[in-house]
Amino acid sequence: MKKAIAGLLIASMLMVLTACNLAERGAGDKSKGYVGLAMPTKSSERWVADGQNMERLFQEKGYKTDLQFAEDVVENQISQIENMITKGVDVIVVASIDGNTLSDVIKKAHDRGIKVIAYDRLIRNTEYLSYYATFDNFQVGVLQASYIEKKLGLKEGKGPFNIELFGGSPDDNNAYFFYDGAMSVLKPYIDSGQLVVRSKQTTMAQIAILRWDGSLAQSRMDNLLSANYSGAHLDAVLSPYDGISIGVISSLKGVGYGTAKKPMPVITGQDGELASIKSIVAGEQTQTVFKDTRKLAEQAVKMAESVLKGQEAEVNDTKSYDNGVKVVPAYLLPPVSVDASNVEKELVETGYYTKEQIGLK
Repeated sequence: MKKAIAGLLIASMLMVLTACNLAERGAGDKSKGYVGLAMPTKSSERWVADGQNMERLFQEKGYKTDLQFAEDVVENQISQIENMITKGVDVIVVASIDGNTLSDVIKKAHDRGIKVIAYDRLIRNTEYLSYYATFDNFQVGVLQASYIEKKLGLKEGKGPFNIELFGGSPDDNNAYFFYDGAMSVLKPYIDSGQLVVRSKQTTMAQIAILRWDGSLAQSRMDNLLSANYSGAHLDAVLSPYDGISIGVISSLKGVGYGTAKKPMPVITGQDGELASIKSIVAGEQTQTVFKDTRKLAEQAVKMAESVLKGQEAEVNDTKSYDNGVKVVPAYLLPPVSVDASNVEKELVETGYYTKEQIGLK
């Protein structure tokens, strides 16, 4: 009898412990797993959307999630990932602030049996990165430059036109893909003199904007205008990101651009952020490259699910993304060029924004 009672007590204790462990896994199917989501910052609306989209999708599928934003401080992101490792996550999806700084913490994750997936920004110098989910970043630059080419009529031989170039953050691997894609289109026109960079600043080292900071872009544009355009009109600006574009536009408006006598130059962008879409509708920014973060979140979730099941994830690129140690298998989604002519089709009809949000009647 005593043995039976002892057995029942042990069984009860095991049930309680099991219930506690399952409770810690989160809502939904408690056996599915625990996912860490390390995002760079809340200051860019696209990263908020990315993080929230993934969090929602994982939770709908029954996973527990730990979503963290590092506010563009590398040390914060490393600490947050270390905390995820300590909490016992099964997989971590990382949109890095600086892809060159995470190799040590990624190894820590590997040593604990935790898989890591890079999200939109490649993590460099580590053999322990499982997959990379992103957009076709070279094509982003091609779309931006091709838009300038078309709007200025460069293929028809029009020109010369004045252009200034802006690059992304030098610690973000994607910035170089954007730049290379754009220059594959623009460089022949610059070399021939059909496009004139009056500042003569054309290399990534000269044009990069740290952390994609719009205020730094505004300051650089101020300097470019005062040094090179006192008696000349700027016809085009290659901007790789909407936040940079908004900074550039603020600078241009400060010296009288945006009037009938001094029209805005062609200004590109990327990410389809609300401020820039409103600017496009208002006739200031000209173009952006829309990357539907809902689809990227879905792809990252699919990859993570495959990893958690011990399966190979679906990829469509095994050549492009060498992180310095290995070529990381990747899934690339197609970006879309958006301007005033198709903004409603691409962003309103797809449910990304409403007409009221972007200022359309």
